[in-house]
Amino acid sequence: MLSFFKDYKLFAIVFGIISVIIISIIYNTLNVYQPLPIYQPSMVSTELVDSTLQYKKKYHKIADFSLTNQNGQTITQDSYKDKIYVADFFFTTCQTICPIMTDYMAEIQKEIINDTEVMLLSHTVTPEIDTVAQLKRYAEKKGVNDKKWNLVTGNKKEIYKLARKSYLAVKENGDSGPFDMIHTENFMLIDKKQQIRGFYDGTNQEDIDRLLDDIAILKEEYK
Repeated sequence: MLSFFKDYKLFAIVFGIISVIIISIIYNTLNVYQPLPIYQPSMVSTELVDSTLQYKKKYHKIADFSLTNQNGQTITQDSYKDKIYVADFFFTTCQTICPIMTDYMAEIQKEIINDTEVMLLSHTVTPEIDTVAQLKRYAEKKGVNDKKWNLVTGNKKEIYKLARKSYLAVKENGDSGPFDMIHTENFMLIDKKQQIRGFYDGTNQEDIDRLLDDIAILKEEYK
């Protein structure tokens, strides 16, 4: 009888070790690194994409740009060279979704403040109102860190083309002319190759949490 219990104890130990190994293998298999998708115009709602690009299935990137930030500095693609960044479209006099979006962008800024790989970029959709001085006042009010987050203004046509043809982020406002737009609540995650890697609701905490998780996933590509 004693021998039986000794044998059973040995069996239990061996079985336990094997079980731990099997569970570890299953866990690692289920948690294999999965890269984020690379969004193409054909993958996005047609109302957010310029008609010339709606069927494009590959090679989409953010176009070069030259805009002016809250400090009067010229911001170009080179300002974000080798950076991951989160982009959005807003305007300072908006009283609906923009304050919520800006507060969430400030939350993201807090999380990435010491991360040298990640930056933020917010484009005004009313550049005729959002002058450099206006953006500066707004930036100070919202706690914008100039080293991490640029609020940019510039030529309305250029901003519109970026929104529709690069970031796939705004809707046309057909009643107000060819260069008017209805901005959405979308935040876009852009990788170091100027490719779109994610879209997120900038008014939703769960989406902001998912965005922060996706930044960590995206960073794995560069290790």
